[in-house]
Amino acid sequence: MNPVQVSRQGDEAVISIGERFDFSVHKAFRDAYESSVSDAQVHRYVIDLADTSYVDSSALGMLLVFRDRVAAGDEIAVTNCNREVRNIFQVANFQKLFKIG
Repeated sequence: MNPVQVSRQGDEAVISIGERFDFSVHKAFRDAYESSVSDAQVHRYVIDLADTSYVDSSALGMLLVFRDRVAAGDEIAVTNCNREVRNIFQVANFQKLFKIG
């Protein structure tokens, strides 16, 4: 099974990450967001971490690259973070760059 899944509804793309968000999913994550960014109808991106229990520094870097690829004015939200993952984002001050939930 692909560790990264994409679903679209209207102007929203939901990118769901599996158990680990680390360098091992780099290509799958990039492929997922590139297919969404190239769709001119998508203006809201949701990174769903409901199944994710591990995030490392490479995931933080991937999110920053993704943010740079998204059109100005488009929204990115990172949702369904467990406590440990949310703490990693807070330490990295990602709440200033993304909507974290």
